[in-house]
Amino acid sequence: MGKTLVIQPLPGIGDMVWHLPHLKAIAERAPDGKIALVTKRRSAADQMLEGAPWISDIGWLDRAQGKEKAGRHDGPLGAVRLGNDLKAFEAETVWILHRSWRYLTATRMAGIPNRISYRELPNEGRDLHQADKATALLRQRGLSVDPTPRLEPPAAAKAEIKRLYGELPRPWLVLGIGASEPFKLWPEANFSALARAFTDRTGGSVILMGGEAEKESAERILQNARGEVVLAINRPIGQAAALAATADAFLGNDSGMLNLAAATGAPTIGLFGGSPPLALYPNLDALQPPGGAEYRVDRMAEIEVEVTMNALTRALG
Repeated sequence: MGKTLVIQPLPGIGDMVWHLPHLKAIAERAPDGKIALVTKRRSAADQMLEGAPWISDIGWLDRAQGKEKAGRHDGPLGAVRLGNDLKAFEAETVWILHRSWRYLTATRMAGIPNRISYRELPNEGRDLHQADKATALLRQRGLSVDPTPRLEPPAAAKAEIKRLYGELPRPWLVLGIGASEPFKLWPEANFSALARAFTDRTGGSVILMGGEAEKESAERILQNARGEVVLAINRPIGQAAALAATADAFLGNDSGMLNLAAATGAPTIGLFGGSPPLALYPNLDALQPPGGAEYRVDRMAEIEVEVTMNALTRALG
């Protein structure tokens, strides 16, 4: 029985969330109902897809990000080394969710006979959003896919969130305070002001969510807030998703955590001042500064606290 491999080389958590429906649709078409996935570690695919019955294996692309030291699969010989590593999957078919010749070359060297990639799409497809490219490729190949990302947090993660935060007064507002770029960050003072307004008006609780990089920022926001405000820093992906799904609303910067929250189906509010608003989620209310967001132009401070509070009022019904 021929095995199916998928290479999704984009690095972020959000990138992986965008492709969840496509990965599952490819698995449903595979002879054994499963795929092996090769991606980058920063995607946290191993945590996000832990226990998924349609994933047979996860391997890692060892490629540098930004100023990191070059990885095993970088450089002139990187494709050769990647091809050798891919042989272990014994795949008959590979879906490459990218246009790069590097991955086509590597999969050819690995001896995978059926190679499917974005190179098959017409030229006008180059400017599509990454998720739309994947949808177009699958449909061109005859696969049916609902492109809305959906993620069900593990029951164990939900139980742990209940244990950790279950005594907090309702409603719960989770604030996603991190982002990958400075132009995507809402000011700390705005988050503090929103936390004060929310606890004053609702009597509920605010939970500040972020990774290790946001720890100091979260502590500064906490110092300038009041009421029931707690930290949820560096939680595992499953618990982060469970926290968002359990909360009454999630509000945050354009980030992997925002995508994770929206994919759980939670009422989600996204802040887009330096990046285009996402249109993948029917439950996402995208807030922009007056006149709209401009890519890589930091206009986050122009999104006023009262605008976010009004959006929360709508979300909470």
